[in-house]
Amino acid sequence: MQRIMVTGGAGFIGSNFARMMLQKRPDYHVLVYDKLTYAGNPDNLDDLQGNPRFNFVKGDIADQEKVDGTVQLYGIDAIVNFAAESHVDRSIEEPGGFIQTDVFGVYVLLEATRKFGLERLLQVSTDEVYGTVQDDRSFGEDDRLQPRSPYSSSKAGGELQCFAYHVTYGTPVVVTRGSNTYGPYQYPEKMLPLFITNAIEDKPIPMYGDGKYVRDWMHVLDHCEGIDRALHEGRPGQAYNIGGGNEWENIDVTYRVLDLLGKPRSLIQYVQDRPGHDRHYSITTGKAKEELGWQPQVPFEEGLEETVRWYLDNRNWWEKIKSGEFAEYYARMYGQREVLSQHG
Repeated sequence: MQRIMVTGGAGFIGSNFARMMLQKRPDYHVLVYDKLTYAGNPDNLDDLQGNPRFNFVKGDIADQEKVDGTVQLYGIDAIVNFAAESHVDRSIEEPGGFIQTDVFGVYVLLEATRKFGLERLLQVSTDEVYGTVQDDRSFGEDDRLQPRSPYSSSKAGGELQCFAYHVTYGTPVVVTRGSNTYGPYQYPEKMLPLFITNAIEDKPIPMYGDGKYVRDWMHVLDHCEGIDRALHEGRPGQAYNIGGGNEWENIDVTYRVLDLLGKPRSLIQYVQDRPGHDRHYSITTGKAKEELGWQPQVPFEEGLEETVRWYLDNRNWWEKIKSGEFAEYYARMYGQREVLSQHG
């Protein structure tokens, strides 16, 4: 396994993974295949251009002819699929695109894996497929999937296809379910980069509901390392939870961001909650630790400080993004949302 096709590799986690693979595995060739939608940013791959072990192909994973041709042309051994519509708010606004990419696109990749006898398809999924925590218990890989948004249901649908292909055809698939991931190159629609960049600009920080929604935070390099271990060591037909073990309420994370930037808490603006907002995500990671020898390495406080510093040092990267399509999206999402209160 030396020629890896990283679909969605111009996005946040995918670009970090492609970079890590080229650094960590000097005998590997990495092909990034990306549609370059709003979240697929070629700037994320600038430092990889010119590397003789790196190639880029613009394409949609739902385009079977393009996927098949790319796999054959580059002699691909394995696919790591990051390609996904991935933001809950956007899935509520327009769910159709999520089905096309996260369900049909996964089918296309499964077919390519089966037809060309690839060594592995790793499907990158999310802890959101489990739904919200009940009775403060963490979810394990054998728990029932209970997705509650168009996004998480589309990811669950992609997963179920993977498991069905493994049972029916023996397709060598592995699924990882990652918790909330943060770090450099994250598109600013997501909570942390949105709050960090808004605070830098002294703009209001739109906090959903009471701000006490709980997420498990994991640094992107820890997530990439877990995916790499699952790709090489995971058992076909199995799912592995990859989580940070850092469960924080959104409001407490926001306080830390503001403190790191020296900004006042009065920037926080409580706004009308989104429909079906899951209260608490929590997963166990014992299986990944026991079978893959993986566990997170980056302490949350250290990783958060490093991430805030990255957005401070790379304003050109995100200011260009926030002035384009994102500005229209932000106005749609938050412009008409009822303001509940300001944080004094």
